[in-house]
Amino acid sequence: MGNRLSKIYTKTGDNGTTGLGDGSRVAKDNLRVEAYGTVDELNSVVGLLRAELADTHTMQPLLSRIQHELFDLGGELCIPNFILIKEDAITRLENAIDNFNENLPPLKDFILPAGGKAASTCHVARSVCRRAERRVYSLSQQEPVSPLALQYLNRLSDYLFVSARILAREHGGSEVLWQRS
Repeated sequence: MGNRLSKIYTKTGDNGTTGLGDGSRVAKDNLRVEAYGTVDELNSVVGLLRAELADTHTMQPLLSRIQHELFDLGGELCIPNFILIKEDAITRLENAIDNFNENLPPLKDFILPAGGKAASTCHVARSVCRRAERRVYSLSQQEPVSPLALQYLNRLSDYLFVSARILAREHGGSEVLWQRS
């Protein structure tokens, strides 16, 4: 592949529009741009989570794969009627959730987004993931979106929740339970 980004600034967005992957231009607050922009934000937070973990941590390989899949999802959302996320990505997340859940005690209370820096970062990723899911859902109400995109984000937020529980135990020893007022 050649040098695709030879010039970072193009000035084409100075009027409040941006280009989609199919060459069309839309407003920067377009639902499609908001959806893939939030997926990009999520990818950044997953990168921050990875930076909190040792390179040899058992979660690193799947988190790396998730970052690539999120980049694919952003591309899918950037190009109308384009599909990159496949069923196996969802299955992979479900298998990871099932494996993690085997070693966790059942939930009896709500958990606060805390439990150490890595667990807290994972909770931030989870909440951004939920927002991305809401943005993609809003887009799907106006334009065609692959149902797998929504399923992937839904499963990913579940994976991040369970991962936060695991990380709280690894780095702080416990989860922080919500105490009713």
